[in-house]
Amino acid sequence: MSFLEEEKPKDECGVFGVYAPGEDVAQITYYGLYSLQHRGQESAGIAARHHRGIFVYKDMGLVSQVFNDQNLRTLRGDIAIGHVRYSTTGASTWENGQPMLGSTEHGTVAIAHNGNLTNTSALMEEVVARSGEDLRGELGHGSSTDTAVMTALFHLEKGHKTFEECLYSILPKLEGAFSLVLMDEGKMYAARDRQGFRPLVLGKIDAGWVVASETAALDIVGAQFIREVEPGEMLVIDGDGVRSRMWGEEKRAGCIFE
Repeated sequence: MSFLEEEKPKDECGVFGVYAPGEDVAQITYYGLYSLQHRGQESAGIAARHHRGIFVYKDMGLVSQVFNDQNLRTLRGDIAIGHVRYSTTGASTWENGQPMLGSTEHGTVAIAHNGNLTNTSALMEEVVARSGEDLRGELGHGSSTDTAVMTALFHLEKGHKTFEECLYSILPKLEGAFSLVLMDEGKMYAARDRQGFRPLVLGKIDAGWVVASETAALDIVGAQFIREVEPGEMLVIDGDGVRSRMWGEEKRAGCIFE
């Protein structure tokens, strides 16, 4: 990378998630991503939970180019998460678009990630040691991002009663800047790094809850801002509401671009 390229302003990825039974969660996510388009223009994707499982639609391009009425109608359910990407690790390819799907001992998980892990190499070595595969193999599905490393860790983590416990076990292993929005077949999850480098906010809509990178995404879908997700905090969102759990000690720091 040249000096001039390093001096160019850098955007960050945008993440969005909604838990809203009975609502058109894909359409809500579309509007949320549209408001976050300035954070990433390379690719866009939405994952939604249907009674047959979790389905993802993603492609290269802007939100308005990737989605239309026809493909949004295929994304039905009570939960949806979305992502707009600006590549900071991994090539700008379809395989590296998000949300990414992964398998766990509790079923399927979809993950949308904004940030950069600083210990990706060490985590990749752990994946190789535990699985005998690298991220060019089956676990990474051809992807080369730190999100793919996390997805592989979820696949390898065993012995937990719920996916929540699996996530709670993995989060302390992640170093660097990250905001995560995840979903399985029944719940939505959100987590933020210990330093709070990457933003993440919680909002309330009539039928449920929204998490997003910026409050602009809450405004466009008519959600009321509740609060920031705290550094080192994990949220679990389902039919019983929002439950908070601290997975790491807060060590708040700032990011000049955020």
